[in-house]
Amino acid sequence: MQNRFKALSLSYKDVPIAVREAVALNEIACKNLLDKIREFTSANDVLVLSTCNRMEIYYSADIDLSRQLIKLIAVEKGFIATREVAPYFKRITQHEAAVQHLFYVSLGLESQVVGDMQILNQVKKAYQWTADADMAGPFLHRLLHTIFAANKQVVNETAFRDGAASVSYATVELVEELTRDIENPRILMIGVGEIGANVCDNFQKSTLQNIIIANRTYHKALELAKKTGAQAVYWENVWQQIQLADVVISSVPGDCFFISKKEVENRKLSRPKFFIDLSMPRSIDNELETLPDAYVYNVDSIRNRATEALEMRFAAIPQVKNIIAEAIVEFEGWTREMVMSPAIQQFKNQLEQIRQQEVARYLKKLNGQEKEVIEIITKSILNKIVKMPALELKGACQRGEPEALLEGLNKLFNLDLPKEGVIVK
Repeated sequence: MQNRFKALSLSYKDVPIAVREAVALNEIACKNLLDKIREFTSANDVLVLSTCNRMEIYYSADIDLSRQLIKLIAVEKGFIATREVAPYFKRITQHEAAVQHLFYVSLGLESQVVGDMQILNQVKKAYQWTADADMAGPFLHRLLHTIFAANKQVVNETAFRDGAASVSYATVELVEELTRDIENPRILMIGVGEIGANVCDNFQKSTLQNIIIANRTYHKALELAKKTGAQAVYWENVWQQIQLADVVISSVPGDCFFISKKEVENRKLSRPKFFIDLSMPRSIDNELETLPDAYVYNVDSIRNRATEALEMRFAAIPQVKNIIAEAIVEFEGWTREMVMSPAIQQFKNQLEQIRQQEVARYLKKLNGQEKEVIEIITKSILNKIVKMPALELKGACQRGEPEALLEGLNKLFNLDLPKEGVIVK
């Protein structure tokens, strides 16, 4: 197999959000792009991955198709000039580097929050779109299933996916713990800044669904509510919503809005209530803790949970990389064997042709039963003759040195095989 697998990558690491927004594709656009790539390029085994943090295309081709792919992205997004965005794309044209990059991205090593579980689901969706478009061949099918198997090993054998490693993840995890014994808990999110929006996004992955959003600008609350499956309420009703909620999460700065002990006392709590303060300066009075049935958690306690999880994940990175390295070795062994399959098949076909020619010379003199016996014996001999070079080639593939055996077979039996480098190393 030639050095064919490649990747075109643009990510949060070195690309401003405005550029990422300019090239980001939704599901329909990703599917449209797959169709365009099939129609206008020679690429196969194509995977289009577009998330809030990255825009990537993986593909197999004999040449670098980066310029054509960037143009097709521009066409799909409706802008003509690619001069502004093209420099931000990283071109990975070495087969081994592209394979490793897809492993690292899929398992969360390249994620903004290391070990992010969401990215693998996004890769699986992208793979489904590719399969639906009939753009995945044996190579990509095997590669992605090897990645999925490696992910299971990472989950089972390491701490790489343990705990919530961001403030927004950790907040949702804490709310899940606090409301474990409450049926359909009502959760109020006050404020839709970056952290508030992230928390609401993460509630979509939770079993908790009764989420209320309050914000001074109602249309912003409504926009986020529609996006996350929550319910928006007017700011004028925020105190009424605080009374109704089981959990109150505030991301509004304390100099704009403050939940004081006195205000809560005056309004009287109707049930046990959990307050989670994600704002700076703080917007929830610590003195609430002195009231019966009121519990306060601040951003520092949330960050501590996230930091501990992140430290565990960072500590597990060498294990994850070892698992990936072993998976890549196994995958490369398979690709080498796939390269050899045509040679073995041609070798077997050549011998089968000789067998049929020689058997045909004598079958006329034999009865039906004798013909059947001759067929069985000669086919058995042929299979045993083929088995030895096949095993030798398989062993040579695993060692990464099948060229000499392949060349010998080619010369002996005049096989129709590529003359240039065929081995993936």
